[in-house]
Amino acid sequence: MNIEITQEMIWLGVGFLGQALFSARFIVQWIKSEKEKKSVFPVAFWYFSISGGVTLLVYAIYRQDPVFILGQASGLFIYFRNLYFVFNEKRTESIE
Repeated sequence: MNIEITQEMIWLGVGFLGQALFSARFIVQWIKSEKEKKSVFPVAFWYFSISGGVTLLVYAIYRQDPVFILGQASGLFIYFRNLYFVFNEKRTESIE
């Protein structure tokens, strides 16, 4: 096996890993919502969003796909912002 094929397989693995992490967020959200019998976004949802988004952004940069890069980069801003809101809300609740 030559180096280019091996390197390409590694990058495909990175892409699939990113997609798996990104998809796992829906499973986590679904399980939590079923337990609470209402739509809920647990903190793990945002962690999976960020980890999957970062991994997919790295893969998109490797692929040099500007559409994919823009989509993942803008999504990451939203995921980090939502995580900030979660922690800010918990901090505010602990102060009260």
